[in-house]
Amino acid sequence: MNAAADRLEFAPPPQPGLLRAFVLAVVAHLLLLAALTWGVRWKNDTRELSAEAELWSSVPVQAAPKLVEAPPAPPPPPKVQPAPAPPPLPREADIALEREKQKQAEAKKKQDELERQKRLQAEKLEAQKKLELARKAAEDQKKQDAALKAREQQEEAKRLEAQRQENLKRMAGLAGATGGPTATGTAQRSAGPSDSYGGRIRGRVKPNIVFTDDIPGNPVAEVEVRAAPDGTIVGVKIIKSSGTKSWDDAVVKALHKTEVLPRDIDGRVPSPIVISFRPKD
Repeated sequence: MNAAADRLEFAPPPQPGLLRAFVLAVVAHLLLLAALTWGVRWKNDTRELSAEAELWSSVPVQAAPKLVEAPPAPPPPPKVQPAPAPPPLPREADIALEREKQKQAEAKKKQDELERQKRLQAEKLEAQKKLELARKAAEDQKKQDAALKAREQQEEAKRLEAQRQENLKRMAGLAGATGGPTATGTAQRSAGPSDSYGGRIRGRVKPNIVFTDDIPGNPVAEVEVRAAPDGTIVGVKIIKSSGTKSWDDAVVKALHKTEVLPRDIDGRVPSPIVISFRPKD
């Protein structure tokens, strides 16, 4: 008993997979037994045998060795892929076609480059043209501004000169002016009579008119009278007849009888002066 225990103690450890090996052995024996049974039945004929046989052996039978699990098979070597077959050599037609394609591609590339150069040149020319137009427009504007400024300066100079001349005239008029307080002229003396001067002359001449004829209407006779600076009448002339000679003669005689004309409001006696006379005024 101790020897058996010692033997088991120092026995090698059981191999892994022992149960699986045992099951496989049992299955193998069962299959073998089934095969033998089938073979015996296959050889029997239709006659039934009554004899029986018993097999036994007097030779001691030893146990089969323990099933040792075989190590796993190594992985199969990788399959070597066959080298790809070399491409077929191009034919002459394909070579010519490829060359033609290359030529066309190069020609297109050159054409694109030429078009790009032309486009760049056109853009450059357009930019230069715009710059030139802008420069010309700036110069024209500058000239216009200069001309406008010169014209404004000339107008200002003319205005100043006119103002200077006006001031000179005003100063000269103020130095020796003979107009009234409400006079608006710039001359030293008025060139013509005042508005009331004609009435003053008619008021002095009318008492000297002698005319008793009865004439239709109220005709007017215009007479030009010339007088010396002191008012003395030196000449009388009918410049527009009234159509009635007797009335014209009466006016001329009355002027000669008056002899001296009155002075105007500025103290002068304008000469010559045209005076109109009507018989019924």
